[in-house]
Amino acid sequence: MELKKESNAVAIDMLLIVHSEKRRAAQGTHSDPQAEPDARLQRGGGLPGVGNGIRKWQKLEGNDLHGNLAEKQHPQQPQVITSYDNQGTQLTVEVHPRDAMPQFLKKFSLAKRLQSDKNGNTRPPQPGNKDAFAYPWDRSSLKSMPLDLHQFEKLDTYASQVTVKSGLDELVSDLLQEAHSDLERVRAIWIWICHHIEYDIEAAQEKDRQAFKPTDILRTQKANCDGYAGLFERMCRIAGVQCMTVPGYSKGFGYQTGQSFSGEFDHAWNAVYLEGRWHLLDSTWGSGLVDKVTSKFTFLYNEFYFLTHPALFIEDHFPDNKNWQLLKPPQSLRQFENSMYHKSEFYNKGMLSAHPDVSMIRTVNGKATITIESCAPTLFMFMLNGKQEHGLLSLQKNGMKLEIYPPTMGTHKLQIFAKGNSDIYSSVLEYTLKCNFVDLGVRLPAELHQPVGPSWFSEQMGIIKPSHPDPVIHTRDGRCSISFGVEEGTSVLASLHGDDGPITEETQRRYIFQLHREKRTELKVQLPHAGKFALKIFVKKRQEPGNYIFVFNYLLCCTNTKVSWPMFPESFGNWGQDNELLEPLSGVLPANRNVPFKLKLHGVAKALVKGQDTWPLTLSHEGYWEGSCSTAGCQEVYVMVLENANHNFYSYILKYRVNTQ
Repeated sequence: MELKKESNAVAIDMLLIVHSEKRRAAQGTHSDPQAEPDARLQRGGGLPGVGNGIRKWQKLEGNDLHGNLAEKQHPQQPQVITSYDNQGTQLTVEVHPRDAMPQFLKKFSLAKRLQSDKNGNTRPPQPGNKDAFAYPWDRSSLKSMPLDLHQFEKLDTYASQVTVKSGLDELVSDLLQEAHSDLERVRAIWIWICHHIEYDIEAAQEKDRQAFKPTDILRTQKANCDGYAGLFERMCRIAGVQCMTVPGYSKGFGYQTGQSFSGEFDHAWNAVYLEGRWHLLDSTWGSGLVDKVTSKFTFLYNEFYFLTHPALFIEDHFPDNKNWQLLKPPQSLRQFENSMYHKSEFYNKGMLSAHPDVSMIRTVNGKATITIESCAPTLFMFMLNGKQEHGLLSLQKNGMKLEIYPPTMGTHKLQIFAKGNSDIYSSVLEYTLKCNFVDLGVRLPAELHQPVGPSWFSEQMGIIKPSHPDPVIHTRDGRCSISFGVEEGTSVLASLHGDDGPITEETQRRYIFQLHREKRTELKVQLPHAGKFALKIFVKKRQEPGNYIFVFNYLLCCTNTKVSWPMFPESFGNWGQDNELLEPLSGVLPANRNVPFKLKLHGVAKALVKGQDTWPLTLSHEGYWEGSCSTAGCQEVYVMVLENANHNFYSYILKYRVNTQ
């Protein structure tokens, strides 16, 4: 009410607050859940790569909501009179200058700011059906709302370069200079936090550490997960954007496949209200990671955790309140524990799904099969117990197929890596394999690298239309012939690898004889014995410097124990790509025999065979150089050519070894 006397009289505004003693007592024992948004959080761990604690936010002592120092002196302090009647009813009267806001109204205004946006609208209620997204993921987008990340390029650059000058108010004001919508305001705050706040490893390991205050975070530019989430919420409130801190469980540092969750929550993240709907983000995990070995934090921005689609966010974030899953239907804690954990890189690299979709796999007859579907062709690799062995990985147009054969019974760790659009392989999946049977007949060569079989990648590298599209080739007599088209200007190199002798580094190419016919390359292969072999294919652009690049390999299998093929003859640099050897194909010739020779040689004037003596080869009407030589009295036989009729210098092109008697 207002009392007026004469013109020189004072004006008195009176604010009366009346409530019961019971309610007054209750208020005296509970903190304001909005003023202290994280007071309900418990300690735990949250950053991928390190454990951290969720701390209760301390009350601001001498600080206002925005972390700025409150004025310690007031020109005119209001007078507050409080009395109670015998029924416990409280009557409070405040007397203050006419042009000043009542202190009690300031308190109500503060609460309203925490519950309303910049336009004074009341904060939306807890998430409901309109906020829920369908589960499982519909593959429509990694984000919970349509985003063109290119539209943020200018804003991201600007926000990442803003520096702290004084308090939180000025920082937010500076960030919003280039932000013109709630979405852009959230984006600017997100980018600044992810690029400036370092994860405090030491604080995360202190169980009883007090909460991070915004002023301390700005000063040290360090926080743990609740510090990230609390700071993000407060900055959003200053910017006039509705934001909540959400506590819960996470599959972060220390997570073991299939583990159960109970007790204190170990992480905190945020929900923001944009365009009439709640959305999820995690600035802790968006900022970087901690090396498990060195325990050092590295800023490594991760876009995945900005407005993540809830059906993907639930894979590693389980909130304390199921409504904050933003899913229809919501998932149970048991489902969260048992669900397959796809790392953020799984989706960042363009993966869509994996099968099996459970993290624990049992082998069947000693084998486990994993398939991955991707939205575009990509390269994969795997490691079983830390080694790239005991598996067949074949690339598919949109994904891959992996067959794993654990070498021993028991539990094994399988990691799958993908390359995506970058030059670096990243871990995208981890499985635990349970093996209760080992098929000893499926031992794979240690040199069998990934991938096996031709694919889109080999085609991209210049190898097209292979005669054998499947990665495994079975041969009964220990011989096979493989051909494929080769793009012009591309050179091909092949080598054979097995775990048992007699193949050595010097002879691994001698069991392959390479021929070229009309833009196709043929590889004639002779196996030295029964078993499994890796036939590795390399390519190189002739005009480009550097070494040959591995493209793929075949797995060659032969069960015939009578197989025992010798090496092919050794070829030298002057052996032309278009030359063809018909006979003899064996690199070891019998002693004291007349051996016929037949070759197709291009661009030569003369050809001869040299052993103990010299035997010329003649050019037939069919275009073959033919003749014979005796192996008597010699240990080696050479094929030599004269390329220019005006010269007398012959070049070695082939070398044979003569068997001893």
